[in-house]
Amino acid sequence: MKRAQIAGLTAEEATELQTLQKDLSDVLVAWYDRHHRELPWRVSPAAARKGVKPDTYRVWLSEVMLQQTTVQAVKAYFEKFTALWPTVNDLAAAPVEDVMKAWAGLGYYARARNLKKCAEAVASDHGGVFPDTVEGLRALPGVGDYTSAAIAAIAFDRPAAVMDGNVERVISRLYTIGEPLPGSKPQMKMRVVELTPSDRPGDFAQAMMDLGATICTPKRPACVLCPLTDDCQALKEGEPELYPVKATKKARPVRVGSAFVAINGKGEVLLRTRPPEGLLGGMAEVPGSRWTAREDGATDLSAAPFPADWRPAGVVTHVFTHFELRLTVHVAETEGKAVDHGFWRKIENLDREALPTVMKKAIEAAIPGAF
Repeated sequence: MKRAQIAGLTAEEATELQTLQKDLSDVLVAWYDRHHRELPWRVSPAAARKGVKPDTYRVWLSEVMLQQTTVQAVKAYFEKFTALWPTVNDLAAAPVEDVMKAWAGLGYYARARNLKKCAEAVASDHGGVFPDTVEGLRALPGVGDYTSAAIAAIAFDRPAAVMDGNVERVISRLYTIGEPLPGSKPQMKMRVVELTPSDRPGDFAQAMMDLGATICTPKRPACVLCPLTDDCQALKEGEPELYPVKATKKARPVRVGSAFVAINGKGEVLLRTRPPEGLLGGMAEVPGSRWTAREDGATDLSAAPFPADWRPAGVVTHVFTHFELRLTVHVAETEGKAVDHGFWRKIENLDREALPTVMKKAIEAAIPGAF
């Protein structure tokens, strides 16, 4: 144990604390051996015992995809990406437009742009081999504290403290950490550092994630099945759902804008490519007014890309992380029109384009059954 962790404790107390932490880690890893989730990017404990090593590319890809997204939603995208681009060098060589199209619908599109940049960096600067330390991984584009720790632990068995939302929930309940998030993160991180074993740290990290995802859930946790019940302070208090404590959320602002769905006689829809940076950067969209998280866009025909017989097609709502967007949709049949960075696509081929969910909603409002 590090000196900082035993400051103020007697030698006997420090030894007792070390023993308790090792017991907790051992119990959790043993539980993981029996009850781990089978995931397409994961090497099971049984396979690991036979010498199978994690594929760092698959670990990295899954961790990027799983940021702010559920496991269930990620599985199909992961399978698609690894079929199209089996290695990091394949992904690095892929056209960015193809990567954005494959990512469409998974959300938080900056992840896709950073994914491509990171693959290019690994291919060009590291010979197609990921760095094997937290520090080396952290230096890659789009790789933050959590992702670097997760890859280091899972792919390279480095004793890195991995803390996602599931781990925060387990730790906050285990130690009844009452300070609201995000202020309590440093205290939680300290606890995870203390618990992370030098032996099988990757399996320990995945065990914590699995425990939070399947047993120590936000609502109605299955405490009777939890391997840590004897040591869980929140359970002893009788109200584990009170943890983690969250700060009061600010009201999410509502922004408005417009979307114009133009259809020609060939059954094509007019799309355009958004600027490469910023929200939904590099994605496809139907023309419309300019809106941001801080600024409304026009909702009337003053924002139309060109004169046409525009008809109202309703209003669609989409919730982003920091704001809610309400788009007033207009539709028109027209021929021979163009916009900057625009292109026409057959309605039946729209699902092949890098259209974010909000734009799919707008097109569906104007053309029911388009998706």
